Amino acid sequence: MKNYRFISKNELDTKNFAKKFASRLKPTDVVVLTGELGSGKTKFVEGFLSFFGLENEISSPTFTIVNEYKKDNINIYHFDVYRLEDSSEFYEIGGEEYFSNGICLIEWGELIKDVLPKNYINITFEKDDNDENIRILNITTTDNYDLKGLF
Repeated sequence: MKNYRFISKNELDTKNFAKKFASRLKPTDVVVLTGELGSGKTKFVEGFLSFFGLENEISSPTFTIVNEYKKDNINIYHFDVYRLEDSSEFYEIGGEEYFSNGICLIEWGELIKDVLPKNYINITFEKDDNDENIRILNITTTDNYDLKGLF
């Protein structure tokens, strides 16, 4: 396991980091986004999609579970699994099949931890108690990922 930390000073900082982060990923990579409401997960997804020129396409998958995006033969799947009762519902929608077909961003992915592939990136978003604009992103990866140049 490798651990990294990024401190974002504002929304633009989060988006810019996510855009650089996206440049390092390849199809079949899975990224779990964890953190309380309002901690920056959706802003991160906006920045991530901007790397692919899709920043104007974003919509929350809260009611659909997954939004699908495609750019230059790369599929990007943005999940919000907050409303799922348990991981069996993820199986019911064929969720695990997405893992081998594109990049997966999964908000609240800790709720389906038992279905996640062996190798994935976990990003935990935390608010700073002293500054409402600051977000702390704690990133944990398996040894398959090297993110050193991002920080």
